[in-house]
Amino acid sequence: MDFSGVHYVAVMLAAAASFIFGGIWYGIFSKQWMAAAGMTMADLKPKDGPVLAPYISAFFAELIMAFALAALIVNLVPGMASLSSGLIVAVLVWAGFVASSLVVNHAFQGANRMLTLIDGGHWLGVLLIQGAVLGWMGAA
Repeated sequence: MDFSGVHYVAVMLAAAASFIFGGIWYGIFSKQWMAAAGMTMADLKPKDGPVLAPYISAFFAELIMAFALAALIVNLVPGMASLSSGLIVAVLVWAGFVASSLVVNHAFQGANRMLTLIDGGHWLGVLLIQGAVLGWMGAA
């Protein structure tokens, strides 16, 4: 797999855009998410470490995800990255890896189905935004 064609500015923009989306998504669904997860606002406060630690972790995870998605786009459609190819690869990654893993984990954890829908929708949005940015910017 060749990583030399990855467009690092596009990766950073894709990660930033998807991170912002996550804030909006969970801002909209915060009450439903907390109810589905069986959590309260007090539960969300970190037990140790800085308050921003989960947000920093989330951003770096989305940066890694954007890089991996860019590498897939560059290698699966070499020289032909576009908005549509970025979106197609994003949906395939979401369905094949993210959603399927989330469904299995939540099923064995006995998680509320609404939690699976909210979290799964978030990750679909993250990957669609990243795929759109990476595809539109050419990923390479």
